[in-house]
Amino acid sequence: MNTAEPARLVWFKSSYSGNEGGECLEVAADGTAVRVRDSKEQSGPQLAFTRGTWAGFVTNLGRDGF
Repeated sequence: MNTAEPARLVWFKSSYSGNEGGECLEVAADGTAVRVRDSKEQSGPQLAFTRGTWAGFVTNLGRDGF
């Protein structure tokens, strides 16, 4: 998968995240990938997941043993 960041992404932080400067992640989606970055290092590295992989991850978050 091409992990180069598209020119424009809209990043979102969880509504559960406060503004205390803790450990927060931001997520953005484009046509092919869901990207994750550290909210404190916005120009730093990112992880890129296929949309299917991300959907599986989110689906399994609430399941026992995950």
